[in-house]
Amino acid sequence: MRKLDKVAVGTLALLSGIALFGMRPQAEPQPAAPTAKANLKLASVSTEARRDVDYAALDGRLQRLMTKPAMVGLAVGVVENGRITFLRGYGETLAGSGEQVSPDTVFRWASVSKGVAGTMVGKLAEQGKVKLNAPVVNYAPGLKLPNSNEYTATVGDLLSHRLGLYRNAYDNKLEEGHDPAILRLSLAQLNATCAPGTCWSYQNVAFDASSDMVSRITGETYEESVKQQLFNPLGMSSGSVSLAGLEASRSWARPHGTGKRPLPIVDTYYKVPAAGGVNSNIKDLSLWMLAQMGQMPDVLSPKLLSTIHAPYVLTPRERARMRRYLERLSTAWYGYGWRSYDYAGHRIVGHHGGINGYRALILFDPAKKSGVVALWNSNTNQPSGLEFEVMDMVYRLPFRDWLQLDSAPAPAAPPPEPEAAEGPETIAAANETGTVAAAGR
Repeated sequence: MRKLDKVAVGTLALLSGIALFGMRPQAEPQPAAPTAKANLKLASVSTEARRDVDYAALDGRLQRLMTKPAMVGLAVGVVENGRITFLRGYGETLAGSGEQVSPDTVFRWASVSKGVAGTMVGKLAEQGKVKLNAPVVNYAPGLKLPNSNEYTATVGDLLSHRLGLYRNAYDNKLEEGHDPAILRLSLAQLNATCAPGTCWSYQNVAFDASSDMVSRITGETYEESVKQQLFNPLGMSSGSVSLAGLEASRSWARPHGTGKRPLPIVDTYYKVPAAGGVNSNIKDLSLWMLAQMGQMPDVLSPKLLSTIHAPYVLTPRERARMRRYLERLSTAWYGYGWRSYDYAGHRIVGHHGGINGYRALILFDPAKKSGVVALWNSNTNQPSGLEFEVMDMVYRLPFRDWLQLDSAPAPAAPPPEPEAAEGPETIAAANETGTVAAAGR
């Protein structure tokens, strides 16, 4: 009888557990399900939204680009009038393999990842979980700055590279294998280049304090938080923030160096995921751009987008890095993980990314709901001209050979630089500083 009582109690406990499980807020992810389903409708290619871009000419230009010696694989997405109008892959995932790049092939975003961090922290601020003008030490105590500046530098200063550090501080040590958490503590030993909030200098190790901030606030890993609050609701099924996520993809592009030489996969910049750890296919990067244009306000509100895209700090040396486009590109600013420019009188928003063996770009006009994204798996910078060839079509400007297919070839990539440091052009912008714009502090 005692045995039967135990069985009865056990059965009752099991049934109670099942009932409680059914009552658990497993509904918590469910609100995102209808959202993701609705947003996935935007993932299909629309021919009706095509107005200004000559897609036959664009495809022809890209096919010619792929004949260049440094090109291995390339994926391109175009959005016009708030819909995806072009998704195409070119070349191979691995040189000589015969495996073709498709819109489903996953690449690394490199520093385009910084826009994810800016968006994630901005979303937490919108939820009242972080104050962007509060001292960064309140949310990321593991970041130490010269002169105890972590008590005066704000969360916004962190996201807009205004911490008063020299450019790419300690990236070299990160690449030598040092723990980024230890490096962030060691930043206090450096000399400040300016007071926080008064100058601009690009960072990776320090910037990644934002991933630590997200984890502390949400109680989840950075990747889990990003997936739950951003990627899943947006319908970005291929998005991940880890080496494991890249290698688990059914089709993923391998990195290549000079002469289409395959490079080893390293996890260095996955250790600073907010700075350079995101992966996805071109379809999901296009969805990300649509959301940044304001096409998914149920996930990214207009107020949030206005906050993260705002021109907080002038970056005059960026014009030097983009010097071949100066005929049409004038002022350049930085927001929260996002750059913005005045291009032929239009305000455009975007970012570039460069990790050894991978390059990425995103550029769009929020007002026209049009833009372009590209991912490729080699160190050449030549495809960067694509963004302005597409925007010139959107604005109906006279054609310029920004891809340099018929003019002097693009300069060869210099020796490897710190990964995720926005591509080799940034070498010319070493010690870059900018003054605070009026829209900033």
